[in-house]
Amino acid sequence: MFALTGVTGKLGRVVVEDLLTRLPATELVAVARDPGKAADLADRGVDVRRGDYDDPESLRAAFAGTDVLLLVSSPDTTPGVRPRQHGNAIDAAVAAGVGRIAYTSAIGAQNGQGFLADHTATEALLRDSGVAHTLLRNTFYSELVINPGLREVVAAGELRAADRGVPVNFASIRELGLGASAALTKGDSGDVAYELRGPLWTYADLARTLTEVSGRPVAYRAVPPEETGGLAFVYDLIASGLFSEPSEDLEKLLGRPVTDLRTAAAAVLA
Repeated sequence: MFALTGVTGKLGRVVVEDLLTRLPATELVAVARDPGKAADLADRGVDVRRGDYDDPESLRAAFAGTDVLLLVSSPDTTPGVRPRQHGNAIDAAVAAGVGRIAYTSAIGAQNGQGFLADHTATEALLRDSGVAHTLLRNTFYSELVINPGLREVVAAGELRAADRGVPVNFASIRELGLGASAALTKGDSGDVAYELRGPLWTYADLARTLTEVSGRPVAYRAVPPEETGGLAFVYDLIASGLFSEPSEDLEKLLGRPVTDLRTAAAAVLA
């Protein structure tokens, strides 16, 4: 029996939808803070239970009778909140007798800085729990960059970025979710860590790709981080090399190549 948190979010929904193609609905428990938001899953035979990261008792009841838990990281990035909430979930899973916990961690979680330190702390909690665990160290979502906003970039004829030419290994929410689903059903033993990343590309590559796909010239222009608005912190992480290392783990879990830059860009421009 598989218990899944975060089923009303984008990543969790991909996971549960894919698992429904692999397993009977009766093998799935969808845990949501507001079960009404997962009513469609209940209509399809999934056991929908209430579970709130800030309500340990609700989590123990939600995880009861399940063997594997997908713990989707909390969306609350307020300092100190995630480790507390994740600790509640891990303790509840231990109390419920869950045999394996898969956690949606993050790239660089071995020694995370800033908000990534929450994932470092959660991985430590998992190690200390004594429960077998699977770490899904997700890269950043490619939707951060590869989205319909690129149409405006093509129209302007210029892609501005502060990446300093350092490559990124972003991957889509869908493919990271499919990777998580595959990992859950893989039957791993012991503690496992997957570095889930996409193919490497630079913003200069993206500008060239937009030119090829759209048929209109798009120039790449390097700018300082302070000229990128709310994305400045992301560019700082890119420049640090956080996303510059490749990994074949996601490709192996998917059983096929991860979507390439040209295909992804063409899809959002279509």
